[in-house]
Amino acid sequence: MNNPERINYIKGDATSPQAKGVKIIAHICNDIGGWGKGFVLAISKRWSEPEKAYRQWHRARAKNDFQLGAIEIIQVEKYIYVANMIGQRGTKTGSNGVPIRYDAVERCLEQLAIEAKELNASVHMPRIGCGLAGGKWERIEPMLNKQLIENSIETIVYDF
Repeated sequence: MNNPERINYIKGDATSPQAKGVKIIAHICNDIGGWGKGFVLAISKRWSEPEKAYRQWHRARAKNDFQLGAIEIIQVEKYIYVANMIGQRGTKTGSNGVPIRYDAVERCLEQLAIEAKELNASVHMPRIGCGLAGGKWERIEPMLNKQLIENSIETIVYDF
């Protein structure tokens, strides 16, 4: 069913990853500690750890790597991890445009590829950065191809 040479698009819920083995569910977070709208709600409905980890990471940001382009991987089940990826500046569209920061998303995906290789995991996600963050899929998809597909990481994108 799944082909590491191209992105697989399927209908479904990214919080119920459809694959065997180790899975990482990737999503975009903001850089201001806000968790409460969009895909994070679906994650929080299933597991409390990703939100707790994100809030803790943000609170201790003076002493850690919490910033645009950083990721943290949280194990939520034996074979399921969640990747909190900081790829948006704030939460509102304003004078600086939409919240998505494509350069930060690229750095996140670069680190995600390393983690996925280490865990021998497939990567699962909604169309990251294209909801509340205001991003365009035609900008995100080539990054997935470059960072994940070209590194032979099985990648599944879910349309709910």
